[in-house]
Amino acid sequence: MDIKELRGWEGDVGRHWYYASKAAALDRLLQPVRFRTIADIGAGSGFFSRHLLEERPDAREATCVDINYESDRDEWLADKRVAYRRDAKGVGADLYLLMDVLEHVQDDVGLLSSVVQGAPATAQFVVTVPAFSFLWSGHDEYLGHYRRYTLAQIADVARQAGLIVEKGCYFFGTIFPAVAVVRMARRLLPSSAAPASDMKPLPALLNAVLRGVCRIEERAFTLNTAFGLTAFVLAMRGGAAVDRSGGSTGCQRKA
Repeated sequence: MDIKELRGWEGDVGRHWYYASKAAALDRLLQPVRFRTIADIGAGSGFFSRHLLEERPDAREATCVDINYESDRDEWLADKRVAYRRDAKGVGADLYLLMDVLEHVQDDVGLLSSVVQGAPATAQFVVTVPAFSFLWSGHDEYLGHYRRYTLAQIADVARQAGLIVEKGCYFFGTIFPAVAVVRMARRLLPSSAAPASDMKPLPALLNAVLRGVCRIEERAFTLNTAFGLTAFVLAMRGGAAVDRSGGSTGCQRKA
Protein backbone atom coordinates (compact mmCIF):
# COMPACT_ATOMS: atom_id res chain seq x y z
CA MET A 1 0.00 0.00 0.00
CA ASP A 2 1.32 3.44 -0.93
CA ILE A 3 2.50 5.33 2.17
CA LYS A 4 0.58 8.38 0.97
CA GLU A 5 -2.66 6.39 1.16
CA LEU A 6 -1.93 5.27 4.72
CA ARG A 7 -2.33 8.76 6.10
CA GLY A 8 -5.60 8.93 7.93
CA TRP A 9 -6.37 5.26 7.28
CA GLU A 10 -8.09 3.49 10.14
CA GLY A 11 -8.57 -0.25 10.58
CA ASP A 12 -6.91 -3.30 9.05
CA VAL A 13 -5.82 -2.63 5.46
CA GLY A 14 -5.86 -6.39 4.81
CA ARG A 15 -9.64 -6.43 5.25
CA HIS A 16 -10.17 -3.90 2.46
CA TRP A 17 -11.63 -5.68 -0.58
CA TYR A 18 -8.98 -4.32 -2.96
CA TYR A 19 -5.93 -5.37 -0.97
CA ALA A 20 -7.42 -8.68 0.18
CA SER A 21 -8.28 -9.55 -3.43
CA LYS A 22 -4.92 -8.47 -4.82
CA ALA A 23 -3.08 -10.48 -2.16
CA ALA A 24 -5.17 -13.54 -3.05
CA ALA A 25 -4.33 -13.06 -6.73
CA LEU A 26 -0.64 -12.80 -5.85
CA ASP A 27 -0.93 -16.09 -3.94
CA ARG A 28 -2.49 -17.74 -6.98
CA LEU A 29 0.18 -16.45 -9.36
CA LEU A 30 2.97 -17.65 -7.07
CA GLN A 31 1.57 -21.11 -6.34
CA PRO A 32 4.23 -22.95 -8.41
CA VAL A 33 7.08 -20.68 -7.28
CA ARG A 34 9.35 -21.59 -4.36
CA PHE A 35 11.10 -18.82 -2.43
CA ARG A 36 12.54 -18.19 1.01
CA THR A 37 13.49 -14.53 0.78
CA ILE A 38 11.60 -11.54 -0.62
CA ALA A 39 12.79 -8.12 -1.80
CA ASP A 40 9.81 -5.75 -1.98
CA ILE A 41 10.87 -2.72 -4.03
CA GLY A 42 8.79 0.41 -3.51
CA ALA A 43 7.07 -1.53 -0.75
CA GLY A 44 5.16 1.27 0.95
CA SER A 45 3.51 -0.27 3.99
CA GLY A 46 5.01 -3.69 3.18
CA PHE A 47 1.55 -5.25 3.10
CA PHE A 48 2.24 -7.79 0.35
CA SER A 49 5.54 -8.98 1.81
CA ARG A 50 4.01 -9.50 5.23
CA HIS A 51 1.09 -11.33 3.64
CA LEU A 52 3.41 -13.75 1.84
CA LEU A 53 5.43 -14.39 4.99
CA GLU A 54 2.24 -15.21 6.85
CA GLU A 55 0.81 -17.43 4.13
CA ARG A 56 3.92 -19.28 2.93
CA PRO A 57 5.66 -21.48 5.56
CA ASP A 58 8.74 -21.73 3.31
CA ALA A 59 9.14 -17.93 3.14
CA ARG A 60 11.48 -16.79 5.92
CA GLU A 61 12.48 -13.16 5.43
CA ALA A 62 11.49 -10.00 3.58
CA THR A 63 13.28 -6.73 2.89
CA CYS A 64 10.96 -3.82 2.12
CA VAL A 65 12.67 -0.97 0.26
CA ASP A 66 11.12 2.49 -0.03
CA ILE A 67 12.81 5.91 -0.19
CA ASN A 68 9.91 7.36 1.82
CA TYR A 69 10.76 5.49 5.03
CA GLU A 70 11.95 7.84 7.75
CA SER A 71 14.69 5.44 8.84
CA ASP A 72 15.83 1.82 8.58
CA ARG A 73 14.22 -0.60 11.04
CA ASP A 74 13.38 -4.28 11.56
CA GLU A 75 10.26 -6.00 12.83
CA TRP A 76 9.35 -9.65 13.39
CA LEU A 77 6.39 -11.79 12.39
CA ALA A 78 6.84 -14.65 14.84
CA ASP A 79 10.32 -15.90 13.84
CA LYS A 80 10.35 -14.20 10.41
CA ARG A 81 12.18 -10.91 9.93
CA VAL A 82 10.87 -7.95 7.97
CA ALA A 83 13.56 -5.35 7.28
CA TYR A 84 12.55 -1.84 6.17
CA ARG A 85 15.28 -0.07 4.23
CA ARG A 86 15.53 3.25 2.39
CA ASP A 87 18.06 1.84 -0.09
CA ALA A 88 18.20 -1.46 -2.01
CA LYS A 89 22.01 -1.62 -1.90
CA GLY A 90 23.14 -5.08 -0.88
CA VAL A 91 19.63 -6.54 -0.98
CA GLY A 92 19.34 -9.96 -2.63
CA ALA A 93 16.38 -12.35 -2.65
CA ASP A 94 14.69 -15.29 -4.33
CA LEU A 95 11.58 -13.26 -5.16
CA TYR A 96 11.35 -9.58 -6.10
CA LEU A 97 8.07 -7.70 -5.85
CA LEU A 98 7.38 -4.41 -7.63
CA MET A 99 3.72 -3.91 -6.76
CA ASP A 100 2.43 -0.77 -8.48
CA VAL A 101 5.83 0.91 -8.59
CA LEU A 102 6.90 1.50 -12.21
CA GLU A 103 4.04 3.88 -12.98
CA HIS A 104 5.55 6.28 -10.39
CA VAL A 105 8.79 6.93 -12.31
CA GLN A 106 9.58 8.51 -15.65
CA ASP A 107 12.18 5.89 -16.59
CA ASP A 108 10.40 2.61 -15.87
CA VAL A 109 12.84 0.50 -17.89
CA GLY A 110 15.79 2.13 -16.15
CA LEU A 111 14.42 1.48 -12.65
CA LEU A 112 13.52 -2.13 -13.37
CA SER A 113 16.86 -2.73 -15.09
CA SER A 114 18.75 -1.49 -12.02
CA VAL A 115 16.81 -3.91 -9.81
CA VAL A 116 17.32 -6.82 -12.22
CA GLN A 117 21.06 -6.21 -12.50
CA GLY A 118 21.43 -6.37 -8.72
CA ALA A 119 19.37 -9.55 -8.32
CA PRO A 120 20.67 -13.14 -8.16
CA ALA A 121 20.67 -15.02 -11.47
CA THR A 122 17.80 -17.29 -10.35
CA ALA A 123 15.55 -14.56 -8.96
CA GLN A 124 11.87 -14.44 -9.83
CA PHE A 125 9.98 -11.16 -10.31
CA VAL A 126 6.35 -10.13 -9.90
CA VAL A 127 5.49 -6.74 -11.38
CA THR A 128 2.04 -5.16 -11.17
CA VAL A 129 0.89 -1.88 -12.71
CA PRO A 130 -2.44 -0.08 -13.21
CA ALA A 131 -3.98 -1.00 -16.54
CA PHE A 132 -5.27 0.98 -19.55
CA SER A 133 -4.67 4.68 -20.17
CA PHE A 134 -8.35 5.41 -20.75
CA LEU A 135 -8.96 4.60 -17.06
CA TRP A 136 -6.76 7.54 -16.00
CA SER A 137 -8.35 9.41 -13.09
CA GLY A 138 -7.75 11.72 -10.16
CA HIS A 139 -6.55 8.66 -8.26
CA ASP A 140 -3.56 8.42 -10.64
CA GLU A 141 -2.85 12.12 -10.32
CA TYR A 142 -3.05 12.01 -6.52
CA LEU A 143 -0.50 9.19 -6.37
CA GLY A 144 1.84 10.81 -8.88
CA HIS A 145 1.52 8.27 -11.67
CA TYR A 146 3.10 8.91 -15.05
CA ARG A 147 1.15 6.30 -16.99
CA ARG A 148 -1.05 3.20 -17.03
CA TYR A 149 -0.16 0.11 -19.09
CA THR A 150 -1.58 -2.55 -21.31
CA LEU A 151 -0.32 -6.08 -20.65
CA ALA A 152 1.75 -5.94 -23.83
CA GLN A 153 3.37 -2.67 -22.72
CA ILE A 154 4.44 -3.86 -19.26
CA ALA A 155 5.67 -7.16 -20.71
CA ASP A 156 7.81 -5.16 -23.13
CA VAL A 157 9.23 -3.07 -20.27
CA ALA A 158 10.12 -6.30 -18.44
CA ARG A 159 11.91 -7.70 -21.49
CA GLN A 160 13.83 -4.47 -22.09
CA ALA A 161 14.97 -4.62 -18.46
CA GLY A 162 16.45 -8.10 -19.00
CA LEU A 163 13.63 -10.35 -17.80
CA ILE A 164 12.02 -13.36 -19.43
CA VAL A 165 8.25 -13.13 -19.04
CA GLU A 166 6.72 -16.40 -17.86
CA LYS A 167 3.14 -15.22 -17.31
CA GLY A 168 1.14 -12.07 -17.99
CA CYS A 169 -2.48 -11.49 -17.04
CA TYR A 170 -5.06 -8.96 -15.87
CA PHE A 171 -6.93 -8.89 -12.56
CA PHE A 172 -10.08 -7.11 -11.38
CA GLY A 173 -11.76 -8.02 -14.64
CA THR A 174 -15.11 -8.64 -12.93
CA ILE A 175 -15.41 -5.01 -11.83
CA PHE A 176 -13.67 -3.56 -14.89
CA PRO A 177 -16.86 -2.57 -16.78
CA ALA A 178 -18.33 -0.70 -13.81
CA VAL A 179 -15.10 1.15 -13.07
CA ALA A 180 -14.66 2.06 -16.74
CA VAL A 181 -18.16 3.55 -16.91
CA VAL A 182 -17.68 5.56 -13.71
CA ARG A 183 -14.30 6.95 -14.72
CA MET A 184 -15.40 7.91 -18.22
CA ALA A 185 -18.52 9.55 -16.78
CA ARG A 186 -16.35 11.63 -14.47
CA ARG A 187 -14.51 12.96 -17.49
CA LEU A 188 -17.79 14.19 -18.93
CA LEU A 189 -18.63 15.94 -15.66
CA PRO A 190 -15.55 18.03 -14.84
CA SER A 191 -15.02 18.80 -11.17
CA SER A 192 -13.04 21.47 -9.35
CA ALA A 193 -12.24 19.04 -6.54
CA ALA A 194 -8.57 18.25 -5.95
CA PRO A 195 -7.34 14.80 -7.10
CA ALA A 196 -7.86 12.19 -4.40
CA SER A 197 -7.28 8.50 -3.78
CA ASP A 198 -10.06 6.01 -4.50
CA MET A 199 -8.71 3.72 -1.76
CA LYS A 200 -10.86 4.42 1.28
CA PRO A 201 -12.52 2.25 3.94
CA LEU A 202 -16.02 1.20 2.84
CA PRO A 203 -19.19 0.13 4.66
CA ALA A 204 -18.88 -3.52 5.68
CA LEU A 205 -21.63 -4.77 3.35
CA LEU A 206 -20.25 -3.06 0.25
CA ASN A 207 -16.74 -4.20 1.11
CA ALA A 208 -17.97 -7.81 1.44
CA VAL A 209 -19.85 -7.65 -1.88
CA LEU A 210 -16.80 -6.35 -3.77
CA ARG A 211 -14.58 -8.96 -2.12
CA GLY A 212 -17.05 -11.69 -3.12
CA VAL A 213 -17.18 -10.48 -6.72
CA CYS A 214 -13.38 -10.56 -6.97
CA ARG A 215 -13.27 -14.09 -5.56
CA ILE A 216 -15.20 -15.24 -8.63
CA GLU A 217 -12.24 -14.59 -10.91
CA GLU A 218 -9.32 -15.51 -8.61
CA ARG A 219 -9.08 -19.18 -9.59
CA ALA A 220 -8.84 -18.43 -13.29
CA PHE A 221 -7.41 -14.91 -13.37
CA THR A 222 -4.03 -16.08 -14.70
CA LEU A 223 -5.83 -16.97 -17.94
CA ASN A 224 -7.22 -13.44 -18.39
CA THR A 225 -5.24 -11.59 -21.05
CA ALA A 226 -8.16 -9.41 -22.17
CA PHE A 227 -8.92 -6.71 -19.58
CA GLY A 228 -8.77 -5.71 -15.93
CA LEU A 229 -7.75 -2.86 -13.66
CA THR A 230 -4.30 -4.28 -12.84
CA ALA A 231 -1.75 -6.03 -15.05
CA PHE A 232 0.40 -8.78 -13.49
CA VAL A 233 3.68 -10.07 -14.89
CA LEU A 234 5.63 -13.05 -13.52
CA ALA A 235 9.17 -13.13 -14.88
CA MET A 236 12.70 -14.31 -14.25
CA ARG A 237 16.16 -13.02 -15.01
CA GLY A 238 17.36 -13.72 -18.52
CA GLY A 239 20.57 -15.41 -17.39
CA ALA A 240 19.08 -18.59 -15.93
CA ALA A 241 15.81 -20.43 -15.79
CA VAL A 242 14.48 -21.57 -12.45
CA ASP A 243 13.99 -25.24 -11.67
CA ARG A 244 10.94 -25.37 -9.36
CA SER A 245 12.67 -28.05 -7.29
CA GLY A 246 15.24 -25.46 -6.29
CA GLY A 247 18.08 -25.76 -8.82
CA SER A 248 19.14 -23.85 -11.92
CA THR A 249 18.57 -25.29 -15.37
CA GLY A 250 20.49 -22.74 -17.43
CA CYS A 251 18.97 -20.32 -19.91
CA GLN A 252 15.56 -21.29 -21.21
CA ARG A 253 13.08 -19.02 -22.94
CA LYS A 254 9.42 -19.46 -22.07
CA ALA A 255 6.80 -19.29 -24.78
